[in-house]
Amino acid sequence: MSTIRKYIHTNRQVLKYLLMKTSTNRPLSPHLQVYKPQLTSILSIFHRGTGVVLAIGSILVAYWLSAIATGPEAFASANAILGSFLGKLILFGWTWALFYHLCNGIRHLMWDSGYGFDIPTTYLSGKVVLGAATVLTILLWLVA
Repeated sequence: MSTIRKYIHTNRQVLKYLLMKTSTNRPLSPHLQVYKPQLTSILSIFHRGTGVVLAIGSILVAYWLSAIATGPEAFASANAILGSFLGKLILFGWTWALFYHLCNGIRHLMWDSGYGFDIPTTYLSGKVVLGAATVLTILLWLVA
């Protein structure tokens, strides 16, 4: 038998075995609601969520920049929308997401260099990220 035929034959056997194993009645793994949320898992979800928020919020920034380029009437309209209470609330949340994602990215760089993997340091760095993102957001909004 040629090498290719042996490869195909072996893969068919593996596929049959895997299909047989998946069709057996095995217990399902526990659902996420069974587990107690931990700071590390919540921060991981926040990191992914803030990435999505930043991507969507960038559309607002692009809208504002295009309004600047379009002219004074478009700029006044964009400022009226983004200057409203709801607009400011959205921009505040976007700013927090930006700083959280930045600070948590620095935390990940620390992990990439091999530091901070023990449990106390992981929890401490997570709390520092939350605090730093909040402080930086408030400082920016006070200064701007």
